[in-house]
Order: sequence, then structure tokens, then C-alpha cells
Amino acid sequence: MRQTCAILSTYTADVSGVCSALYEMGGMTVMHDASGCNSTYNTHDEPRWYDIPSLVFISALAEVEALMGDEEKLIGDVCRAAEELRPRFIALAGTPIPMMMGTDFKGIARVIEERTGIPTFGFATNGMNSYNVGAGMALAAVARRFCDPGLTPPPLAEGERPSVNLLGVTPLDFSVRAAPRSGEAGTLKISQGGKPAGASAVCGNVEAMKMVFEDAGFHVNSCWAMGSPWEELMNAGRAHVNVVVSSCGAPLAEALREIYGTPSVTGLPVGDSVARELFSLIDEAAQRGGGLSLPLPITEPGGKVFVIGEPVQSASIARALERDYAMRNVRMLAPLDSPDEDEVFRALREARLVIADPLYKPALPKHYCRFIALPHEGYSGRIFRDNIPLIMGGEFNRWIERELAL
Repeated sequence: MRQTCAILSTYTADVSGVCSALYEMGGMTVMHDASGCNSTYNTHDEPRWYDIPSLVFISALAEVEALMGDEEKLIGDVCRAAEELRPRFIALAGTPIPMMMGTDFKGIARVIEERTGIPTFGFATNGMNSYNVGAGMALAAVARRFCDPGLTPPPLAEGERPSVNLLGVTPLDFSVRAAPRSGEAGTLKISQGGKPAGASAVCGNVEAMKMVFEDAGFHVNSCWAMGSPWEELMNAGRAHVNVVVSSCGAPLAEALREIYGTPSVTGLPVGDSVARELFSLIDEAAQRGGGLSLPLPITEPGGKVFVIGEPVQSASIARALERDYAMRNVRMLAPLDSPDEDEVFRALREARLVIADPLYKPALPKHYCRFIALPHEGYSGRIFRDNIPLIMGGEFNRWIERELAL
């Protein structure tokens, strides 16, 4: 029962992570679950649902099929839909009921691919893991199946900075860009106040992240997998360095390393100092290879400043607090893979400052503790979407200084 949450929320499940990672790739994703269960995904986990079309379906698993194990119905339904829609690929993703049934997703995928001639993946997700597990395995599987192993990055000219792939970009960690207001252009422009012109504060973290890299002289070769067309994703081998910007991108970085030998750097350009530090690591990786990460902040028992959330983002924010604001002993809690509610309550017992999604407020100690809300779509869904701030580059400094009244 240690992983049971009675007060705090839980993170988006692995099955939704698969759907989110593959959403813009032109494939057909089928969640194997009871009819209606896809509403959890499209109302809470997928902010692109009403703006960007995608083939995401539910298998409408019935009780009799769960009891008798009639997999032919699933195979037949998927094959008929695929013959009509002709997607680029097919992906099957599991939920708790198929897990209890012992469904052989890889075997079913092989049968469907033989019948349709369409590349098919079977992901044995089970709804018990967080979204980063499902998204990571989906992104890595696509790279291994489709990326051309013969690609190589072009040689760098003297003084030229390397090109990069951004790995692990989904709206679960970065939300989405809102549509511009009526009469305003759709180009993102970062204002001095930390908000993109013509849109709410929720939008723009992906666009702003790309802009931070481009302004520093790095060409963004592809963005896995949000905002890049299929052709860009398939050119991943042209990049000099892979930048893992969320834990969803770690399995993909390993896959691309196996295919191309591309070095990787893990971190987000959060805050001016951390951005420069990350850029130096990218330059170093392009020259020497290997896998590098932003240094973790120095932590010791008894720390009273906490950043809670996705591991890469939390580590980058903690590093920025240390570098730019001399905050010592900033501790990170990244409960994606070990959602132990009791551990969170124990850790925050002596906290004095907490940066986290608003749904973590019930875990704050009874004494005075300052709370800075950093909504996370993969935790609270759409509830606080309008309050998600821009945190890329110097926008983080402007945001945190407003919050701390510095």
C-alpha cells in the first residue's frame, strides 16, 4: 500500500505517455481498454486534442473479452480501421485490464503487421507506471524502427556551434502554446514581462526553448516529438548532440546513441547561468562525445528548499536557484516512478520554500512555508494550465524574481 495516494494526486499513466509521444507522427494509436476510458486521456492528458487531429482510439474492451481472451476482435477491429485510414504505423498500448489478462501485445502487433503490411508496435504498458515510462519506450521504438542508420552530421566549421535534437518534448511536461488572439500574428514573441505577446502565460515553453538554443547559435535539428514534422524526426542522425530535456527522452537518447553514436547532454536551459552551463556542455559533448548532465546542486540532510516534479526540470531549476540566487542545499523530489505519498509528507516536514504543482499544497508543513506554484500538466492536467509560466532562459529569472519579490 506504500504507493497508494489518499491525499495527493498521481502522475499521468504510461499508456497516455505512449499516446502523447506518438500524437503528431501520423500513426494510429489504440488504447486497449473499456469504452469511455479514452476520455481521461483526451480531457486531462492531451491539450492538442481539439486543435491537432490524430488517430487515437480505444479498443472498447468488453467484459466477455476480458474473461474469455478474445484477441481476434481487437486484431480485426484494428486491421479494418488501418485498411481504411492507412496510418504511417500502428501502436497498441495496454492498461490494467489487459495486464491482468496477460495480453501478448508484441504477438498481437506481429499478427496485425502481417495482415496489414503496416509497421506495428505493441507496448505492454499497464497504467501502473508514470507517463515517462510509456513515452520513453514509444519514442525509442520509433527511432529504432524508422531512423535511417546511414545518416551522419555535417562537419562543423571553425567557431560553428553544433546542431541539436531536443528529446522528450511532450505537452505533459511543457504544455502547449495557446492560439493567438483575434487579429494578432501567430509568431511567438517573448515580452519583457515573461509572457509571449498575444497569448496567455501557459503557451510558449517549447517555442521559447527552441528560441533560446537558436539565439545561442545552436541549430535545432528536430524536436522529439512536438512541433517537428516526420521528415525532421527522421533526420535525427544529422544532429551533433542530443539534448535530453525530460526523462521521457532518456531511452530515445540511448537508442540514437546505438544507431548513430550521437553524444547526449541532459538538462534544461532554465535561468541565464544554467543555460550558459548547458551550452558549454553541448559544445564539449560535440567535441569529446559521451553523455553529460548538468551538475546537481549540492545537497545535505536538513535542506529546507524543495523543487518537486519531473526529474530533469526539477534538477535544472534547483541548479538555477543555486547558481543565480545562492540558495544552498536545494533538494529535489521527483516522485514519477515512486509515488510514495508518505515520503513526500516526511520530506517536507521542515520545508521553508516549496516549488511544485498546486496539488502538492496539502503536503506543506503546518508551520509557515512559502509555496511557489509551478503547474505540471502531467500531474494536475488542465486545471492550472492557464497559470503555467515561461521558464526558459532568462524568462525563469524574471518569473522567480517576481514570485520571490526580489
